[in-house]
Formats: sequence, structure tokens, C-alpha cells
Amino acid sequence: MRSIRRPVLAAAALTAVVALTATGCGPESSQADGKADQSAGQSSSGGGEIKIPQEIQDKLKEHGIDLDKWKNGEWKNWSKDKWLREAGEFINPIIKDFWNPDRIGKAKPPEQPSKPEDISQDQGKTDPEPRPVTALPVKTPLTKTAPGVGLLLFSTPQGNAQCSATVVKDPAHPGKSNLVWTAGHCVHAGKNGGWYRNVMFVPSFNRTGKPASQMKTTPFEDRVPAGKWWADDMATSDQWIKDGGAVPGVPMAPYDFALMHVKSEDGSGKSLEEMAGGAYKVEFNAPAIGKISSLTAQGYPAEAPFDGAIQEQCTDKPGRLSMDAKKPTMYRIGCTMTGGSSGGPWFIKGKDGQTVLVSNMSMGPRPARWSAGPHLGPEAKSMFAAMSKKWASKQ
Repeated sequence: MRSIRRPVLAAAALTAVVALTATGCGPESSQADGKADQSAGQSSSGGGEIKIPQEIQDKLKEHGIDLDKWKNGEWKNWSKDKWLREAGEFINPIIKDFWNPDRIGKAKPPEQPSKPEDISQDQGKTDPEPRPVTALPVKTPLTKTAPGVGLLLFSTPQGNAQCSATVVKDPAHPGKSNLVWTAGHCVHAGKNGGWYRNVMFVPSFNRTGKPASQMKTTPFEDRVPAGKWWADDMATSDQWIKDGGAVPGVPMAPYDFALMHVKSEDGSGKSLEEMAGGAYKVEFNAPAIGKISSLTAQGYPAEAPFDGAIQEQCTDKPGRLSMDAKKPTMYRIGCTMTGGSSGGPWFIKGKDGQTVLVSNMSMGPRPARWSAGPHLGPEAKSMFAAMSKKWASKQ
């Protein structure tokens, strides 16, 4: 029997949408860690003083955050009193060209929830462990075969990291969505930390599927075919913020999902969905796990034997994984994708035959042989509705 869950609203995050131009940030630039010249105080939309809404200024001041210092490297201050962690406290000022090719290539997967080998104490319904399914590269060009799926980049106290993410449809802006779905642990450290920084999404990254060793000679338009998109609003589950990532941490994996609103680094007037060429409906009323015949997971695994540059996929019939009868049962499939694929979409065919998103990559064992993702229930639906409503008149 499915456990009963109380809907929890994860408040849409407060943001400071500011373009901070860091000039000359090439792969070997001394400005590679966010140091900018004096022009960085200008708006990328054409000069003038940066104007921040008073309520955001007050919030930043409350936490002692100075955006002038932020763009010059203050973002690397991860001290507890400077690390914003609550719902409504996310800020992510754009630092133009921060994510240059060199920095993207050095990003590593963050720590992800890892399931203990012994699941004999699990409560609820857990099916036998699936056989491993070998991940295979997604057919290229990705702009046609997997539009809207991409690479998520961000900064953590341990360094720059990568996950995977997906453009999802926004009912408030049909055909022009700026919403992106990923995993909670790709945007927030959970119990022992706060929101990650410099969060940026690249749809259809490396659209021709070249290995990482060839990235330096791959044309820019193939590496970044639809631009760079910075998160300017963020939400995850209250459960993940409160207890996610803690040791053992795994019990919060059923709530390991997140949603962000983004804007383009270059100020493009088109939406993310238009530029990426696609977006996917989030299905909050998916069939029972046991009734789904086939599920496909996609993402950019970066731990061996993968290199983080190529989008891979696994397709399997999902089973159930439960670690606590009081928490939602998770989807589980056989899959050899490793860290870096976290946050990537889990797709099924909807009733109308269209591809819909029902989960995201969350956790798995090492060495990788299976993966699990959260069931998107009332908590995820409330989070999504709040974000869509907040931006309904602001796009």
C-alpha cells in the first residue's frame, strides 16, 4: 500500500537577477575565479547602475552579502553565516563568461546519495534488484534527438561540479518555458549546507557527441548550441533542505528533486524552450510503478568509465525501492550511469504517446549497476505550481 504523504510547499526562492560581466575570462585568464575588471559593475543590458529591488537588497544586507565583492570572488566564501540555505534565500548573479570551456571541462560530479549494499531492513515495497543495463550514448545531434536535455554546472565548497537537467513545460507560458528540472542534491547541500552557486544550464551540451578529449577542437556552436542559461530562481523540497545529504542521507532521496527558472547569459529575448527546441511535460499522475513497461533515463555521467561530455541513456522496466514505509517508494532501474548523470530526466510515454518526465536520477550504488529516482507526488506538484505561478506575469 502506498504511504500517505502530506503536501509540502517548497517556497520559490528569492533571487537577485544581476548581470556581472567578467571580461577576458579565457581558459588561462587570471580572472578565472570570478575576478572582474571595473566595468563589471555595469548591467549587461547596456550600462548604468545595477538596480536591485529593495526587498532583495534588504535580504542580501541581512546576510551581509555585497554583490560588488561577490563578482570579485566573494562567492567563494562558504562560511556558515554567508551560505544561504533556506527556501526563499537563493541568489545567483550572472558572472558573464564565468563558465568558459576550461572551467566546464574541469567540473566534477558532486557527492550523491549512495544506497547501502544491504537493503534487508527496508520497509515498504522493494522489488528484487534489477540486472545492470549498460548505458549507451544518445544518438546525435542532440538538438534533434534529445532537445531540452542538458548539462548543469555549479560551484560547491569542494569545487566546480556538474549534473544533468531538463527543460520542462510551463503551463503559464506555452511553448516559451524557462523552467528546468533537476535533482535537489545538484542545487542544495541539504542539512549541512545551503544553495550552490554559479548555477548554469547548457541544453544539448556537446550536441555532436564528441569525447572530452576533443572538446578543445569542437566548434563552440556544437558545445553550446542553445546558449548558457543561469538560474535566477530555485526551489527544492523542504525535506531535502532540512535533512538531505546528511549521513546516511539516503532516506531523503524520495524528495531529491528541484526546479529552477533561468535566463540567458547574453540577454536573448527568446525563451529557453524556443532556443533548446523542446520541453517536456512533468507528469505528477504517473501510473503505478509496476504498471510502467519501459522507462528511459538520460544524463551526462562523468565518473569512470564515462568522461562527462557525452549524453548517455539507459532503458529498463522500473521496479520499486523503499527505504522507509512512511516515505514515497522510488523508481529503480538497471543502469550503469555514474555521478554527473544526477538530475537527468526519467521519461516514459504518456497516454497520448508523448514523452513525459516522471522522475530524475537521484541515487545508486558504487560500482554503478542500478539507479533510483523519486516518485513525483504532492510535494513536487506544489513546488512546480508555486514556481509557475510566481513567473506567470514576469517572463
